[in-house]
Amino acid sequence: MMAARLSLAFRLALRELRGGLRGFYIFLACIALGTGAIAAVNSVSRSITDAISTQGQSLLAGDVRFELTNRQATPEELAYLSGLGKVSAATDLRSMARLPDGSDQSLVEVKAVDGAYPLYGTFEADPDQPLSTLLEQKDGSYGAVVAPLLLDRLNLHVGSELLLGNAKLRITGTIKTEPDAVSEGFGFAPRLLTSRDGLIASGLITTGSLVANVYKIRMDSPTVGLKNIADRSNKAFPQAGWSIRTSDRAAPSLADNITRFSQFLTLVGLTALIVGGVGVANAVRAFLDSKRTTIATFKCLGAPAFVVVMIYLIQIAILALIGIAIGLVIGAVAPLFAAQFMAQFLPISTAPTLYPGALLLATLFGLLTTLGFAILPLGHAREVPATALFREQGFEARRLPSWPYLLAAAILIAALAALAIVTAYDRFIAVVFVVAIVVSFIVLRAVASGVAWLARRSPHVNSPALRLAIGNIHRPGALTASVVLSLGLGLALLVTLTLIDGNMRRELTGRMTEQAPNFFFVDIQGSELDGFRKLVEGQAPAGKLIEVPMMRGRIVAFNGQDVTKMKVPAAGRWVLRGDRGITYSETLPENASMTDGKWWDKDYSGEPLVSFSNDEGKALGLKIGDKVTVNVLGRNVTAKIANFRKIDWQSLSINFVMVFSPNTFKGAPHAWLATLTDASASPQQEAAILKTVTNAYPTITSVRVKDALDVINTLVGQLATAIRAAASVALIASVLVLSGALAAGNRARTHDAVVLKTLGATRAMLIRAFSYEYLILGAATAIFALLAGSVAAWYIVSRIMHLPSAFLPDVAFSTLAIALVLTVGIGLIGTWRVLGQKAAPVLREL
Repeated sequence: MMAARLSLAFRLALRELRGGLRGFYIFLACIALGTGAIAAVNSVSRSITDAISTQGQSLLAGDVRFELTNRQATPEELAYLSGLGKVSAATDLRSMARLPDGSDQSLVEVKAVDGAYPLYGTFEADPDQPLSTLLEQKDGSYGAVVAPLLLDRLNLHVGSELLLGNAKLRITGTIKTEPDAVSEGFGFAPRLLTSRDGLIASGLITTGSLVANVYKIRMDSPTVGLKNIADRSNKAFPQAGWSIRTSDRAAPSLADNITRFSQFLTLVGLTALIVGGVGVANAVRAFLDSKRTTIATFKCLGAPAFVVVMIYLIQIAILALIGIAIGLVIGAVAPLFAAQFMAQFLPISTAPTLYPGALLLATLFGLLTTLGFAILPLGHAREVPATALFREQGFEARRLPSWPYLLAAAILIAALAALAIVTAYDRFIAVVFVVAIVVSFIVLRAVASGVAWLARRSPHVNSPALRLAIGNIHRPGALTASVVLSLGLGLALLVTLTLIDGNMRRELTGRMTEQAPNFFFVDIQGSELDGFRKLVEGQAPAGKLIEVPMMRGRIVAFNGQDVTKMKVPAAGRWVLRGDRGITYSETLPENASMTDGKWWDKDYSGEPLVSFSNDEGKALGLKIGDKVTVNVLGRNVTAKIANFRKIDWQSLSINFVMVFSPNTFKGAPHAWLATLTDASASPQQEAAILKTVTNAYPTITSVRVKDALDVINTLVGQLATAIRAAASVALIASVLVLSGALAAGNRARTHDAVVLKTLGATRAMLIRAFSYEYLILGAATAIFALLAGSVAAWYIVSRIMHLPSAFLPDVAFSTLAIALVLTVGIGLIGTWRVLGQKAAPVLREL
């Protein structure tokens, strides 16, 4: 019996669909847009992460990578590495490259390689010659291949000479492809690649120099040899303190960032899909309202309510699948388009590839959203009485449908929320997102009800147009709820992202720039310290010079437990990723304040103690008395946490996660780090300081902070552009939903306009009335978007990013303008045709 009913419902559903898709174009667009955004974001993300996984050997330029900080491998360690396979050694550091006449200089990312580089992948240069030929020594100078950006900065060309430390380099070509560039991480300066002999001749590798010695190995049988390689190597040399990375995790930071960013964009796409869900509900309600006589006819002919509901549920499911299919096509081709723009920066394949997991996820989101928002209108349709065949009335939308439909809708929406949380990279953020969406819908409904309540109780106005507009806002079947729901979520998302971007840029170009030092000076040797100090004080007598000892160390254990085997919260994970700068001090640093514990005495000589950054320490679950083990120069040092400090990282002053008691590293070789702060220094004076220090001390690395901030600001701008583009998808969905809501209300508007015109109203008066109505609704929506977006942006900026948050008036005005233009513009476009309707056909149907 059930099978027969379903078969009948399926046949009738297909027969009704022969009439075309009129009334469902907004429905299809909403589903296609949201599904396409989710499918595209996840497909592109999967293409990058898969490339990192499958091309790991080329991206790492080896099967396994061992990195040692501030020291080279010992003969015993090198013998062990050679036993694993063919070894290629490289040294990475930052330094200053300068013109031979000392007239100009630039910070560079130096990479010195041996003849075995690269073990995998291909290094390409212009001109196309073997790397060994390009780097060979001739006539007392060493060959160097550089990034084209360095030629532009120093106005050089292939064949020019420059100085690196004490070595003379000859530019023999420019870098086209560096196979392991992605796995090496982000650099603030252009690349300069030379031989290891050239780097040794430069004199940059001295005691305490901030260098990374990297040993990459091509193993004879990597599938077997890579298994537990980190555990075996650490067991063989427990004090080595090396960082080990295998080709299956060639670029973990990049992969994590891509995954994290794709999660964020997925949530933005899901917002667009949920906004589209409002459009789905509106479209289904309008469609079923237009079919009320058909539904009543089915009931008069004895069709059970179950069959009636299934007829339209099948139609909605078919239409949803069409919209989802359009979205999946968008998602499938997205990696191909993305590859055209990102292939030069990221390892993304240009070959056509489908990512079934990403497409399946988008399909599930699309189906759950469609059914979750369509089920309640279907429940209303079930209640249409047979008498509606003889009367012009629709189903009463204000009364809730029966409990099975409410339960089904709740289950579907809960499944949608669960899917968003389960598939998220950071489930806490996903939970916050889901809660925010639910609260937004509740608040938006409350805003719509509040506007209608105020309109109902507003005082009498003399203007007929304004009086009509106010009446339209609170009457039965008003557009108030539809308009507020349609635009509110999309505008709130846009306000949130714009405020976050604005506050970040404000911090980078405002307070951070004002507070930050002018220069960082790195790798100052103890023998150079006095001379360097006198030179800087002579160049900047009004400046403040701060010097601290600096070493590099990597946290290897907490309370004796290996940190690589610990589950670390995301907020503190960066502290354990790679090496950290560490220092020692007798007194509390002047730019920090104690939050817990006490500082050690100046002449303390007991157990090694350490002061830990408060926020990072608490994120890692540390407390006073815990033991931290750090590997420095190949030796494990364990210290007890004596106190926690509050650090203002945004000041860009000299800050360290860990400050040790002086006795911890007594006698250990190290260099010094210094900052120079001079608020009165002009760009010309800064250039003179940079030139003087670089020429006098070529092995000291000088970093102009403003240049680094400019690089970060550019990256933030590019990131903001991508985020705004994604957010615009949600806004487009809002516009589509708004258009659909207004179109659905045109039938009632047509009747109203004809009756009013018959009673003497002019077209101009009706246009004013509709304009007032849309202005009021647009302003109410804009106020909600501003409040909700401001609260969300404040929370993210101040509580997650730990930056000062401020309200930006230009965002308020632009949001208000967008809301009013959309509501009034789209509203008048939709009602213009209504105002031109002839009276007779409409009056005959009343």
